[in-house]
Amino acid sequence: MPRRNTTGSHRTRATGTGGTTRTTKSTTPDDRRRTLRREVSGTLGLLADAADFAAMCDYRSFTFDRHSDYPDYLRDVDGLLRSRAARGIHTTVALFDPEEYAAFCGEQGLDPDTADARTRFTAELAGSGAVLPYAGQPVDELVPLLLDEAVRRATWEYATAVLAGAGRCADCGEDMGHASFDRAAETVRRLVAGAGPGRHHLVCSIPTEAEQLVAVLHAETTGDGTGESGDAGTGDGTGGTTDRGDATPRLDAGESLDFVTVLAAGLALGGPGGLVLRTTREGVGDRVHGWRLDRGRLTALPAAAVFDAYCTDADTGDLVSPEPGVEYCPGYEVEEPGPPGPHH
Repeated sequence: MPRRNTTGSHRTRATGTGGTTRTTKSTTPDDRRRTLRREVSGTLGLLADAADFAAMCDYRSFTFDRHSDYPDYLRDVDGLLRSRAARGIHTTVALFDPEEYAAFCGEQGLDPDTADARTRFTAELAGSGAVLPYAGQPVDELVPLLLDEAVRRATWEYATAVLAGAGRCADCGEDMGHASFDRAAETVRRLVAGAGPGRHHLVCSIPTEAEQLVAVLHAETTGDGTGESGDAGTGDGTGGTTDRGDATPRLDAGESLDFVTVLAAGLALGGPGGLVLRTTREGVGDRVHGWRLDRGRLTALPAAAVFDAYCTDADTGDLVSPEPGVEYCPGYEVEEPGPPGPHH
């Protein structure tokens, strides 16, 4: 009969395979607690600028009390994140907004001048706010990444709300939001297929009453770009068509969802918008193509219009020098001919 070893740090157990045994390590309660601590993840609420930090300094229970201590705060945060990572503890970093925090405390009936309230708010952010996993980067690199994530999330939420509120077609009853999303997904597929092999950078911009929606998509297509005539555009600036069936596009799923949602919102709104695609390929100069969005259709721009759009400062309207080695090409056809659909 097997007998438990209660005096040593190991015990031996028969495996039932011809006398072969397996040795397992017996840990103490302290060892087990240390192991469990490493498996408990955490969330840190990060104040992304000096103004937000100053707002939190007004609370007596906040660790810092001088507005000028923001650099010290960032150094302490950086040290804390590195210390947790060194101990094998995963940390998620969330964007801590003092105004949202005050509103949260009011809704929950919490005293905002307590560490417990800040902890509860940070826990809420882990499931619903702008968050990023800490991957060892310095805090001064983490802050802009977190701000970009907040903008991306807000853009996606607004575009999703636009699609949800699009309603149904008065003639056929089809859900306009779903129809616009399906059209946008197919349009993106055609855009990437038409660009041919290379690394592609797409930017879609949709002005709305509330804000400017901007989405970015990176894609990479392999293949030699040869084939027979087909549906997708060549992306060579000629407006012709070449089959890209031998190419395999690689897209980030999250970026793709954001991009399709923003483009779909533009289609559903039926207003103006723009889309630019830039392709980089080894051994040749970059190519830039452009389209305008108008009344629910994506229309290819001529090369001159692409040049004007790409070489004009969006804020000042001043001309910007064209980049050397970049070819400004007309857009290619990405939508089926005819009206976008029978909807009104």
